[in-house]
Amino acid sequence: MVLSMTGYGRAEKAADAFDLTVEIRAVNHKYFEFSTRLPRALLFAEDGLKKLCQSRISRGKVDLFVTLVDRGASDAAVEVDHALAKGYLAALKELRETYDLPGEISAAVLARFPDLLTVRRADVDEEAMWAALEETTSRALDDFIAMRAQDVLARKDLLLEQVAFVEARAPETVAAYRARLEDKMRELLGDTAVDEQRLLTECALFADKIAVDEETVRLRSHFKQMESLFAQQGPIGRPLDFLVQEMNRETNTIGSKCQNVEIAHTVVAMKAEIEKIREQIQNIE
Repeated sequence: MVLSMTGYGRAEKAADAFDLTVEIRAVNHKYFEFSTRLPRALLFAEDGLKKLCQSRISRGKVDLFVTLVDRGASDAAVEVDHALAKGYLAALKELRETYDLPGEISAAVLARFPDLLTVRRADVDEEAMWAALEETTSRALDDFIAMRAQDVLARKDLLLEQVAFVEARAPETVAAYRARLEDKMRELLGDTAVDEQRLLTECALFADKIAVDEETVRLRSHFKQMESLFAQQGPIGRPLDFLVQEMNRETNTIGSKCQNVEIAHTVVAMKAEIEKIREQIQNIE
């Protein structure tokens, strides 16, 4: 499977005490670069998540986002800093008396001040949380990799059809040239007999000039090599890049040799498909 470095994956997990969402996004990059955005309670897992992603992604700028919704209300407790509350209350009374301010000092007013109320949660069970996080991240990576799959081989099959068309049309070009040349010679010579040997020689020279057998054979060889690269494990982006350059070179040579409008149009289509493959493999690992 051909993998583009650009992609997105997402997975969710609903547990008794929390909801977990993992999102992975990546764009083209020369090396593996990893960044993550985690809730404070999950900061312990940052290194593990990086290793998990790097085990399945070799290149690309990877961003990982984790959202944690804690539904374990029984594990939370609100604590009041009474000393701070007394200080705020005394200060408010002093302001009211000094400046003759109206209004009552209520608990709601005091609660607006920072650090007066603190939410204390039970310590996170790191082992259990990591197990949930690892499983969810692995599913997000599965989704991510599936989205990154590029069907380059489909373009290869289309190119093979175009190569077959060129191979079929090339002999017809020689036959058409012979017919035109013979008609021209008869027109010029009138009743004089056409020199058949001279006609054959000219056609042979023309056929040699426009022959694209070597180029089409090499193109087919490149396609087979592409298939073998796809079957390999590990990064194949750079070898594919060199291979596509060779494909483009052979196609350009066919275009410069062709003396047939249909072949010329096919060559343009081939170059367009090769360019699409080239664009895709810029993002392949």
